[in-house]
Amino acid sequence: MKEQVIGRRLLRPDAVDKVTGRARFPGDLYMEGMLYAKVRFSDRPHARILAIDTTEAERVPGVVAILTHRDVPVNEYGLIFKDQPALNGDKVRSLFDRVALVIAETERAARRARDLIRIEYEDLPVVTDPREAMKPGAPVIHDRWPDNIQTHRHIRKGDVAAVFARDDVVIVESDYFTPHQEHAYLQPEAGIGYIDEQGRVTVHSAGQWSHDDQHQIAHMLGLPVDRVRVIYTVAGGAFGGREDMSLQHLLALAAYCLDQRGIHRPVKIVWDRQESFRGHHKRHPYYMHYRSAATRDGKLLAVEATLIADIGAYSSSSSAVLNNAVSLATGPYEVPNVHVDGYNVFTNNLVAGAFRGFGALQATFAAEMQMARLADALGMDPVVFRLKNALREGSVLPTQSVVPAGVSIRETLMHAAEAANWSEEGKPSVGDQPSTRTLRGIGVAAGYKNVCYSFGFPDKFSARCELYGDTTIERAVIKTGVSEVGQGVLAVLSQVAAEVLDIPYERVTLVNDDTAEVPEAGSCSASRSSFMGSNAIKLACEAALEAWQRGERPACAERTYRSRPTTMFDPQTGVCDPHVTYGYGTQIVEVEVNPETGQVTLKRVWAAHDVGRAINPMQVEGQIEGAIAQAAGWTLLEDFIMENGQLRTKSYADYLIPTVYDVPDEVHPIILEVADPQGAYGIRGVGEMPMLMLAPAILDAIHDATGIWFTRLPVKAEDVLLALKKKRAESQAQ
Repeated sequence: MKEQVIGRRLLRPDAVDKVTGRARFPGDLYMEGMLYAKVRFSDRPHARILAIDTTEAERVPGVVAILTHRDVPVNEYGLIFKDQPALNGDKVRSLFDRVALVIAETERAARRARDLIRIEYEDLPVVTDPREAMKPGAPVIHDRWPDNIQTHRHIRKGDVAAVFARDDVVIVESDYFTPHQEHAYLQPEAGIGYIDEQGRVTVHSAGQWSHDDQHQIAHMLGLPVDRVRVIYTVAGGAFGGREDMSLQHLLALAAYCLDQRGIHRPVKIVWDRQESFRGHHKRHPYYMHYRSAATRDGKLLAVEATLIADIGAYSSSSSAVLNNAVSLATGPYEVPNVHVDGYNVFTNNLVAGAFRGFGALQATFAAEMQMARLADALGMDPVVFRLKNALREGSVLPTQSVVPAGVSIRETLMHAAEAANWSEEGKPSVGDQPSTRTLRGIGVAAGYKNVCYSFGFPDKFSARCELYGDTTIERAVIKTGVSEVGQGVLAVLSQVAAEVLDIPYERVTLVNDDTAEVPEAGSCSASRSSFMGSNAIKLACEAALEAWQRGERPACAERTYRSRPTTMFDPQTGVCDPHVTYGYGTQIVEVEVNPETGQVTLKRVWAAHDVGRAINPMQVEGQIEGAIAQAAGWTLLEDFIMENGQLRTKSYADYLIPTVYDVPDEVHPIILEVADPQGAYGIRGVGEMPMLMLAPAILDAIHDATGIWFTRLPVKAEDVLLALKKKRAESQAQ
């Protein structure tokens, strides 16, 4: 009888090495004779560079080389638009910019020389609010975008104006703001650059898309792609923060330039936490204005929304983030009339880019706050209101495409409500706690997010299966360039391979770390790795099995899985087929509010998420619990502050992230398995989805406890306390 591997709580292949300390993170890497490098960042948020004087820095004992823009063969890189200089030479647009790279015998010497570089600037006007930056006459960040608007997307469906003109509808209107967020992964950026035995520029580091790093580095150095090699080691988290290159290209540049000068030594960079805070992108702040209308019996009729994103000084992945936000701006509901505009706007703030949720997070926050406020205005149960409008099979989206099969938002709503004892009579009553005089409330939010690349960007994932043995398969080696950044994808894909091959899980080895050895698998993003990888590995393993049955030893096969095609927004109407498929979820939150301090305590969270098929339920639970902790920080604690382009939040001394005392007292993951017909074994993605709903659910619960609506994040204790005092004062005045 065949032993089922899928659905079991199996140990991750990297678990023992990580808990015993054997795993080598980028900061642990070592090579004989290696040098050390330090980055000189910009001193100004916006300025022309008049001169760079390295004379005094070059005199520091141990300095081997100082690189500037003159040393970069092709001084540009970027995920989508190549608008970022590797080293700035004519102008700086943010404190994010790198101006020079010092290479020395010791890290201390490199640091000392870095601080002795003299840069002469001519300051330029600084603009940090995207709403001001898009106005006529604002300082121009890039000549290519003279109005500072990097992307404008819109959707037009139905007649929104006619709905809002009716007198038989309930209308809710509000402004919302979501802030920067630091990825706060465990391990800051680090790595080594060197020339390998075949003369290839090699970078050994960590990231989320090794083959894209390879292509970007090759472009920057003006080299053929096969002359660049990228090796990944284990990463202490990523969450989107390693999708852009931070120092990989600088490591490559250092190795390349030294080699050109006849110095054949590796170069290591290790950032401290302050350098990391400054040197990698953040979550996009979004300024959003929403107006929503529903009939008095609870049928959602229209949504009008404007979303303005602060993308900072460079493009990064912002255009893709905005595409997601605009397409998901109405939430997982049927809305016959839609008018949405989304803008990406350059400022002199730090660069904003990929972060878990990728535009869906900001849009879901505003959309679900509108649903909560509409339900309140209508006097309807918020779960019933959502069920009345939730997407179902065959629903037409705002982009006028039909939602892909496997729609399960209603199932997540009902399972979460049932688990939280939400009855037909309405939400469970938590009431005040007379012993402590605290206030309690309960809130709900639902959401959905794309799985895979979208809007016409082709998504493909390649895998190679090699089977070894004589009469039986003694060992299976799966080779694919998927990135393991702590999410457990090596375990998931190994389980799929073992299932297809009908061999024990322990006989599968997954190799993923070296672009010289493995085929491209795309990025660790868009909640795509399990969905795309399982499909690709299933194809490769089935083909290798056929070769095995023909008697080939070893039996090998490589296959590429391509997702179904998607399309870009129509420039006039926004009509498109935007996403391959979706993941769905609902969260219900119980909070406790201390009226004397404003402190909000998360008591219980019920999180119902449809994963299609739980390959490893333990890892799904980990994804849900981890996302909830991260979302709790974004909602209640994390306050990343920039003022006039200057960084005020420089380290964890200035930036609070959740500790064990800040996460919910209880988290109840509810795993649903409504098979996605496009996924191998019904799999759909889950990595980002549990991040989406917590913030609006918390704010709904705070309103339930206090009667106060908050519309900006984070909602810190002092914000709650001041609002409560204001409410009491207004009540007394009446």
